[in-house]
Amino acid sequence: MKVPIFNIQGTKEHDIDVPDAVFGVSAKKSVIHQVYLALEANKREPWAHTKTKGEVRGGGKKPWKQKGTGRARHGSIRSPIWKGGGVTFGPRNVRNYSQRINKKMKQLATRMALSMKAKNEMMYVVDGLETLRKTKDMVVLINLLPTNGKTTLVLVGEGDALGLVVRNIPNVDLQRAIDVNVVDLMHHQHLVMTKGAVQTLESRLA
Repeated sequence: MKVPIFNIQGTKEHDIDVPDAVFGVSAKKSVIHQVYLALEANKREPWAHTKTKGEVRGGGKKPWKQKGTGRARHGSIRSPIWKGGGVTFGPRNVRNYSQRINKKMKQLATRMALSMKAKNEMMYVVDGLETLRKTKDMVVLINLLPTNGKTTLVLVGEGDALGLVVRNIPNVDLQRAIDVNVVDLMHHQHLVMTKGAVQTLESRLA
């Protein structure tokens, strides 16, 4: 698989060969979709919470005696059928949304997502990207690359420090190649990488 390499002036220099084992895998949308949903579910936290009749404050005294009033019998004003009472089968914050997914499948889905970017010509390697130290220089470079103002993910290798350079640019995010996953790749249309990021992905996924 060949990927275009650009210089920091935004000019395409040539194509470089990247390993097919990482960037030339046949993509299966079902695998990517399954891993994506699992990763998103694992981040989900159950905020919604309702109280049962045993947790609602008050209602310790029986509203009226069992017989002789002509009214229906009740044992507590905090019954679910009373206003201000507990909730029957309401959402609870103890629910667990996490899904288990094995390491090989996560790696396969990441390779497939990277391969889709490479195949659709939405992945660019920039020689010297890690040397940029000013946000305005990064903005100029991103505008010169064929990203067309779309969401862009910048991948860096170990030791590449671009966090302060990228963090204030709209539609541009930064991630380490050692940590990138399917969610990161699917949430961005274009991928810009340093040479170090390519090497990291190769050693991690090949």
